[in-house]
Amino acid sequence: MFVVVALTAVLLASQKTTEPDVTVMKANLGGSCSSDFTVKDAAGKPVYAASVHVRVRYGFAGVKRADLEVGTSSDGKARIEGLPDKAKPMTYDISKDDKKTEVTQDVSDKCRATFDVTLK
Repeated sequence: MFVVVALTAVLLASQKTTEPDVTVMKANLGGSCSSDFTVKDAAGKPVYAASVHVRVRYGFAGVKRADLEVGTSSDGKARIEGLPDKAKPMTYDISKDDKKTEVTQDVSDKCRATFDVTLK
């Protein structure tokens, strides 16, 4: 009986919870908005180390600016948190090698955006 309990305890301890691998950038620009990216290639496979770049213009008349860049994880995922609640529409440039694409987020319409991107 003791062997069964000990074996069960060892098996439970060895099991990992598999959470998706996500690279997170905390922008801390005074807001609660965020952007989640999943980047794949033309074959539908995750793209590792794709660059996600954006210039954020916020504050009165958009005078404050911040350039942000984050790379994707091995699962092709990246997240930017702490974006301002009020900002001009942001265009994200997503690239890897010679492939690139763009997506746009307007935080006044969608504060928490999710983008599934295919690089071609």
